Amino acid sequence: MPFTRGKKPTVSKIPKLQARSSENQEDDLQVKRSTSPPQGAPRKRTAFIDITNAHKLKLSNPIKKKGQVKRVPKKTSVATNNEANRKSSALVDSECQSEELEKEAFPAEKPEEPLPKDPLPPHLLPPKIPVEFDIDSDPANDCTQTPEYAKEIFDYLKNREEKFVLKDYMDSQLSLNQNMRAILVDWLVEVQENFELNHETLYLAVKMTDHYLAVSQASRESLQLIGSTAMLLACKFEERLPPCVDDFLYICDDAYKRSQIITMEGTILQALNFDINIPVPYRFLRRYAKCVNAGMDTLTLARFVCELSLMEMQFVPVRASLLASACLLIALVTKDLGGWTPCLEFHSGYNTEDLAPVARKLQHMLSRTPDSKLATIRSKYSHKVFFEVALMPTVTSEKLEMFLK
Repeated sequence: MPFTRGKKPTVSKIPKLQARSSENQEDDLQVKRSTSPPQGAPRKRTAFIDITNAHKLKLSNPIKKKGQVKRVPKKTSVATNNEANRKSSALVDSECQSEELEKEAFPAEKPEEPLPKDPLPPHLLPPKIPVEFDIDSDPANDCTQTPEYAKEIFDYLKNREEKFVLKDYMDSQLSLNQNMRAILVDWLVEVQENFELNHETLYLAVKMTDHYLAVSQASRESLQLIGSTAMLLACKFEERLPPCVDDFLYICDDAYKRSQIITMEGTILQALNFDINIPVPYRFLRRYAKCVNAGMDTLTLARFVCELSLMEMQFVPVRASLLASACLLIALVTKDLGGWTPCLEFHSGYNTEDLAPVARKLQHMLSRTPDSKLATIRSKYSHKVFFEVALMPTVTSEKLEMFLK
């Protein structure tokens, strides 16, 4: 500890205690340390001035002298000021005249006109939509739905359907039948509910399962493995937070190993050439429902019909856009909201003649006695959240035929 100059340190008369360990001595030093500077030591300060309080500081200016003499402006007469103003105005006039002479001698060149742009090729032009069929230019639309590209996006998806057209593959499967596939789809709907997944995920999983079974043989024991792995792939494609592999092992009651799911994942991707962006009916259904401003109850009824069709093998070869259109027509007729409108025909590309065969099959499916073992979808849409659309009476074939003519 520093001491003041000229003074000797005072010796304490208190008897010394027994020597303690170095750690205790350091603790005592830390306890006795005070924030004030010791006597004679320099005062603590920061290295830089606090900028936030700089306005409170008064810094001395060594250049500024104490006794500065104020300069008094000289007084000038009115005549002197008038003469100075005349000279300045004459100077400005001469400068303006010289500038005009320079402009006459050297006229400014005219800016070159930009060359006309070449017209865009037809495939790059936006589609021409009549005013009465424009459903995307409403300013109240959500900008995240990209309304300026919506028509082109769905035209692209409709063109991609040609690449994913399937045939009835069940005859080529030696160990499977239609009932086993229906049981698998019913279980996948239950998985979608338990994990609270998007409906697009369910449709894509069923599509991938069908495309894999169309090119590969499968046994009865591996059918659930194929379906659960397809659902895992669909979750990775559609979900923001997809479930992990362990979740699917748990939902399968540990019937398979982790390595089996990972191996099957690669097998399905190779069979599909890693192209899993398959158009599904659910996307077209939401798009077409917007054409008629259908309410949520009408859209839910169409979703119920479309989800029931997933279990039917007869609808596997049907294109997604055509199936969605037929399901919406069934819902519109059931709710007495009319039939197929010109706006729906413009955006879907189908007329009532195109929809008639699929709509009749859907009506026959709804009118059949439901199987008690495959009741997941009907139980799901009997809830109040889904407007209890599964409990509504089925539209009669006579009423449907009125709108198909």
